[in-house]
Amino acid sequence: MSPHQPSEPRREAMGGLAKGLQVIRAFARDHSALTLSEVAGIAGLPAATARRCLLTLEELGYVTRRGRAFLLRPKVLELGAAYLESMDIEHLTSTHLEELAQLTGDSAALSVLDGNDIVYVARTSVRTLVRLEAHVGSRFPAHVTSMGRVLLAGLPAARLDQYFRNQKFVAFTEHTVIDPKRIRQLIDECRRNGYSAVQDELAYGVVAIAVPVLDQSGRVVAALNSSSHSRRTTKAKLVRERLAMLRQASQQISTELARVPGLALSAQL
Repeated sequence: MSPHQPSEPRREAMGGLAKGLQVIRAFARDHSALTLSEVAGIAGLPAATARRCLLTLEELGYVTRRGRAFLLRPKVLELGAAYLESMDIEHLTSTHLEELAQLTGDSAALSVLDGNDIVYVARTSVRTLVRLEAHVGSRFPAHVTSMGRVLLAGLPAARLDQYFRNQKFVAFTEHTVIDPKRIRQLIDECRRNGYSAVQDELAYGVVAIAVPVLDQSGRVVAALNSSSHSRRTTKAKLVRERLAMLRQASQQISTELARVPGLALSAQL
């Protein structure tokens, strides 16, 4: 059999499991409580199938009800935790992030792209500067963050085009860039310069600079950032003072993550 032909085990794929995951993914920040018909519509499933999935998830502790609405329960976080634990990313990168945080007196984080959002997979901080405090598992729209623009800059052209077709560009502050043409320009600049910096776009007071983390073949698999409060510093000052140390840390982390196959694989999806 040719290595490019589909293998027989595909016949053993569990359709029920796939539908259950579709139901979980129907929930999001802007629709955290959904009725049965809403879940069915978003997940693209017949109402009867969606109902069976919801009842199963409820019995297992992943979903609860409030009147006619269904909501996810905290147990769902165990699924994401399993990914992080299997990769051991936080352990692999903790020393480098701690060193960055100590050198800058601020915070450092590592994130990956999940759909159109970034997800924090490791973070450390020596101070709490702003009301918006991210943590492992936090997710934000890619277009408003320095790490998101770095990750978008690393996408293949077709995948980036798909992103622009599907993403709704929402403003978080009056400084958030939401014009798709301008966002493309910023992504192109990031690709040329090898970094991205933002100020007051995700939240007032948040200023950050990010660089890519690469796998052995040169693909962008993660983003590393250093962030601060805009009362303490500016975007331009972050670039002058922290870009070199971020790039050095990125090279070190890239070496550490070379043995984490899941990251290299996810970068291609």
